[in-house]
Amino acid sequence: MAQTTICRTSSFAGATRPGVRSQEAVQRVGRVTPSLKRAARTRVLAASSAAKDSGLWMPDQLPVVPAEVQAVAGGAAAAGVGDDHKPRTPPPDLPSLLLDSRIVYLGMPLVPAVSELIIAELLYLQYKDRNKPMYLYINSTGCTRADGETVGFETEGTSIYDTMCYVGNEINTVGVGVAIGQACMLLSAGSKGKRFMLEHATAMLHQPRVPPTGQRQAIEIAIKWREVLAQKQAFLNILSKTTGHSIEKLDKDIQRPLYMQPKDALEYGIIDGIVKTDTEIIDDVKSSDQWDKEAGLIVR
Repeated sequence: MAQTTICRTSSFAGATRPGVRSQEAVQRVGRVTPSLKRAARTRVLAASSAAKDSGLWMPDQLPVVPAEVQAVAGGAAAAGVGDDHKPRTPPPDLPSLLLDSRIVYLGMPLVPAVSELIIAELLYLQYKDRNKPMYLYINSTGCTRADGETVGFETEGTSIYDTMCYVGNEINTVGVGVAIGQACMLLSAGSKGKRFMLEHATAMLHQPRVPPTGQRQAIEIAIKWREVLAQKQAFLNILSKTTGHSIEKLDKDIQRPLYMQPKDALEYGIIDGIVKTDTEIIDDVKSSDQWDKEAGLIVR
């Protein structure tokens, strides 16, 4: 069956019938002709004249109508106007401003929505510049809430860790507040010599946990238990790589929650230094005057 398009009037089999026209007719209308270009230019000039008559400000130099004009049902529209525009003003919100300064902030438990955002930001910063460092600030209870209830799977933390290794950029990790469980592992996974904690932050390691699974058959519980053991082994392997401790020592240490103040975390190999002033590792963020200057605005 021939494809048809709704319109006002059309010619079919020598007669004019409202409402339908053939695909061939649509293609004929879609062709760019000199008359269409002139019509588009005329509309732009008319709109500019009307705007000036009404007292609205308009630039002296009108934009050039591009050569390609796309015909649509309601008329002809210019395509590509402003396609090369790049925003030169500061980002509209605080998270975007931090990201523009190559700062990723992990401030919630590791649930799927959070890990998805962190991974996306890391990939974006790597795509934007493969050589500049990133800054990952961590204030997270890991896969649990503050009251200890499990809210996420251990794979949320390992997925972020794998992405940190994948991007290849230097990653500065900074512990602010708390870094518990998988969040503590991410803190230790920063680039060597670039792992820090603020002087009143806390780190804690514990065994992997899983969310409640409700009533299950015995075989399902056994399968889940094997998965938990596999996640624990992966957790220990990563910590052994980032801290330098043996898997046996780590396994023994996390039998009970292992709380560490910054000095303890430094001795344990979780971090490389304790930050007391922002000038030690944090780059300067652009001031509003710098944004205006780069945007070509006159600062008075």
